[in-house]
Amino acid sequence: MKRETPPQSPLSPIGAAGTPPGRWQLDRIVAELRVSREQTHSIRQDGEARRAPSRDTLEAILDGLTEALFPRHYGQSDLDGENIDYFVGNKLSIALDSLSAEIHRGALFVGDELEPGFEREEAVELTRAFASQLPDVRGLLINDLRAAFVGDPAARNFPEILIGYPGMTAVIHHRLAHLLYRLGARLIARLMSEIAHARTGIDIHPGASVGSGFFIDHGTGVVIGETAIIGNNVRIYQAVTLGARHFPTDDEGSVIKGDARHPIVEDDVVIYAGATILGRITIGRGSTIGGNVWLTKDVPPNSVVTQATVRNRPG
Repeated sequence: MKRETPPQSPLSPIGAAGTPPGRWQLDRIVAELRVSREQTHSIRQDGEARRAPSRDTLEAILDGLTEALFPRHYGQSDLDGENIDYFVGNKLSIALDSLSAEIHRGALFVGDELEPGFEREEAVELTRAFASQLPDVRGLLINDLRAAFVGDPAARNFPEILIGYPGMTAVIHHRLAHLLYRLGARLIARLMSEIAHARTGIDIHPGASVGSGFFIDHGTGVVIGETAIIGNNVRIYQAVTLGARHFPTDDEGSVIKGDARHPIVEDDVVIYAGATILGRITIGRGSTIGGNVWLTKDVPPNSVVTQATVRNRPG
């Protein structure tokens, strides 16, 4: 005799392993999650829910922009003088069209990221301003590439650094994200920095200001905070943190957003692996910070700081 299977609730299906209906009490859980979303723990902005920017699209944008900046290394190795400009133009057209759409979507999703009533045409203008500065970004990246070649004895040539060094990948992503951050597309910039973090293990907030000739060697575990300022010709190694020591609050106890709370690293500084530098302090020009040092006070120019000097430092 054939046994009939009772009809299943869409919220309490029998799973692949034969889970009986009602085992997980999904009707109750789904209802409680609805109450959490809409009443108890609501974080929705006024108005209808908006679609978030697409991480996959942003990854494709970053890849397309990188190919346009370095077409023979990240794009096609057989490009010549006749077709390279067409390749670059095509990559830029696709990437910028997508970027404009994501900037608009990001502004609508956050609600208060840009000016109220941010329109699609304004996203186009912001993207146009971004595109106009790409030659300057490439110039900075060439200086970063040269700094890596000079600073790493293991580097044999520029292409090796460009396509093989995670620090270089992180810096390319950061310079693009930082430009968007300065132009006001902060959510898109933040998502791009997280893509770089996932790809390289290097976490640079897009708000961090980084000078020319920046080199991150090895790189894994590097963290650079939002308000950090890094001068020219700075080299840092893996597991370095440029972080905040404390977070000022207002009269109501809320954290003050955007307060300058991360270090200033002046020109020609080297920071070795594992150093932790916290707070709005200044590392003077030409200084060397040794490995695993913990710093919360200013360092004069041309200093050499080691664990021993920190332990013996007065105050």
